[in-house]
Amino acid sequence: MKILLIFIGGGAGALTRYFISGVIQSLGQESFPFGTLGVNSLGCFIFGLLAAIFSGPYIIASEYRVAVLVGFLGAMTTFSSFSWETFALLRDSEYQLAFINIILTNVLSLGGVILGYRIAEYFTGARL
Repeated sequence: MKILLIFIGGGAGALTRYFISGVIQSLGQESFPFGTLGVNSLGCFIFGLLAAIFSGPYIIASEYRVAVLVGFLGAMTTFSSFSWETFALLRDSEYQLAFINIILTNVLSLGGVILGYRIAEYFTGARL
């Protein structure tokens, strides 16, 4: 049941990301990714809000928490998981680990995109 709920939440989150990102991007300058920035910021805000509510006095079944946090918000913005985990490190006074997580996640993620693009470009001759 949990897997099915994550699947449904993920589909809904992906569609929500597509819609919200498109709306926000259409309002801003084309060359800056306002849509991605907006959907990631909104998703992180919602993740923090719901994580606190779900761990508070409200009893919500674990499969529904996972469906919303991992499925819906995970598909809407994977940045929310990164942000939540970094926040947990900061909350636990693990400042050095939080800093390392921020640097490594950004450098390795951007590096992964660049490396993957360059490899595909080399073998296929494709250019964006």
